[in-house]
Amino acid sequence: QVQLVESGGGLVQAGGSLRLSCAASGRTFSSYAMGWFRQAPGKEREFVAAISWSGGSTYYADSVKGRFTISRDNAKNTVYLQMNSLKPEDTAVYYCAAAWKYSGSYYLYEYDYWGQGTQVTVSS
Repeated sequence: QVQLVESGGGLVQAGGSLRLSCAASGRTFSSYAMGWFRQAPGKEREFVAAISWSGGSTYYADSVKGRFTISRDNAKNTVYLQMNSLKPEDTAVYYCAAAWKYSGSYYLYEYDYWGQGTQVTVSS
């Protein structure tokens, strides 16, 4: 079992930055690939970024490539999402998720555990 708790969301102006954190319980954190997804009101949950269990491989949605950076610290059981140059269309609830596999995944169904989400609001 893995429990995930996100933090770091909030209200920011367009062009600003936020850093999301996701703290995981359990001693097997380093065995999971981790991902970030987001869901805006009235829209489906979508992939944002993912990272392999070693941190050696990262994956991004085209909409955030060059602006967001995913990273992890296995010693701290934490995965991060650094978000720069934020746009109003980045407004959503952001979720972290854990997948029992080496590489990250773009697909929701491959993730086994989910956090409760943290709200990110970008004002124009």
